[in-house]
Amino acid sequence: MERDLTVKEYRSVDYISGPLLVVRKAKELSYGAQVEVITDTGIRRTGQVLEVTEDFAVIQVLEGTLGLDVASVKIRLLEDVVRFGVAPDMIGRIFNGRGEPIDGLPPVVPQKRLPIIGIPINPVARAKPSDFIQTGISTIDGFNTLVRGQKLPIFSGSGLPANEIAAMIMRYATVRGEGEQFLIVFGAIGITQREYAYFKQQFEEMGASNRLIAFINLANDPTIERILTPRYALTVAEYFAFELDYHVLVILTDMTNYAEALREISAAREEVPGRRGYPGYLYTDLATIYERAGRIKGKKGSVTQIPILTMPDDDITHPIPDLTGYITEGQIVLSRELHRLGIFPPIDILPSLSRLMNAGIGEGKTAEYHRQWADQIFAAYARGKDNRRLAAIVGEDALSEIDRKYIRFADEFEKRMVNQGFEGRTIEETFQIGWELLSLLPRSELVRIKKEWLDKFYRPQEEKAA
Repeated sequence: MERDLTVKEYRSVDYISGPLLVVRKAKELSYGAQVEVITDTGIRRTGQVLEVTEDFAVIQVLEGTLGLDVASVKIRLLEDVVRFGVAPDMIGRIFNGRGEPIDGLPPVVPQKRLPIIGIPINPVARAKPSDFIQTGISTIDGFNTLVRGQKLPIFSGSGLPANEIAAMIMRYATVRGEGEQFLIVFGAIGITQREYAYFKQQFEEMGASNRLIAFINLANDPTIERILTPRYALTVAEYFAFELDYHVLVILTDMTNYAEALREISAAREEVPGRRGYPGYLYTDLATIYERAGRIKGKKGSVTQIPILTMPDDDITHPIPDLTGYITEGQIVLSRELHRLGIFPPIDILPSLSRLMNAGIGEGKTAEYHRQWADQIFAAYARGKDNRRLAAIVGEDALSEIDRKYIRFADEFEKRMVNQGFEGRTIEETFQIGWELLSLLPRSELVRIKKEWLDKFYRPQEEKAA
């Protein structure tokens, strides 16, 4: 039997369905194998094997199947799995969703060729994320802290400024104590030309050429390419993190476009649909992307992920955010109500969550009182919002004086803490604003903070006036 992968060919293409080719009697192919699709007229396209059985193999054609004729198509096996050539001089480069340079510079000379499906990390070898990352955004640093090696998605809605928030994080994110900026790997999945122009401008303003690698899949690029874009980005991130000891921040936008591409492929394969037409393996597929974040014992580098997804109809129970929330370690939720008030960034701390926050805060990392401070502000803001809704029904005059103070606290919290604009803040500045806001309330209400911290930081309005 012929064993030379570069020569093995199949001419038994049975039929074409959307972006897929079905090949009979090709059981030698393996899942994930990379193939070349060739016609007698000289057309050459790249494909990847999605499924193999005794009778047939299903191949997705990355550039689409338009113009292909079943009778003249042949399939040539290139590699047993899709691999990507990586090298240290990739920093500052921009690639398309298939890993091809689009910045006008020569192709990268690879030092290694790594499988884009990633190398599984033994759970025992994983190190627990515990290093605080200062993003420069108060509502994240103070209340939903990001730590190195975490996967913390941003749940957005149509028209909300998730991309602007991602740009802020790219600009300001540093590791406390080290002052070290991240290498940023940016994966754009199905974004528009306008969004690409915005990010390109941000990259130039940041002077990020020495710490950025970008993969861009535009809305008019082949849909099938969106399945590969995050995998190329994460392959590069793992190479720089675990072989070159970089701290890598991976931003993926928009994972909803990724899931839509997955649904399109599933429909072309005539699979039985799951919730809202998405394939039943959506959870498993998303996990193969999100779980590539983390740290490895004995390795200095780390991969931190911030996936961005747009919730259809602002529905947090939609399958994409719902399953993402199960896999990741929390979520940052954007509020349309805050956005309408002109508040930026419009992050609502109440439904937001960072499950690793406690591991990344405290003495020696942020402040010893951080957890108590955050809990007290969280509780006060929640009560203030409840009282605000009550006042809309019965009128503010019907509320007690302390209830009106909580409403004022909620208003000031949104104006001063949440609405910080595009300027980054240190965690110390965030703490200072928080203590000033807590001083709007009577000390007797601050039951979640120890007396020693209140004695040091609580300054009621009467003292300020004096």
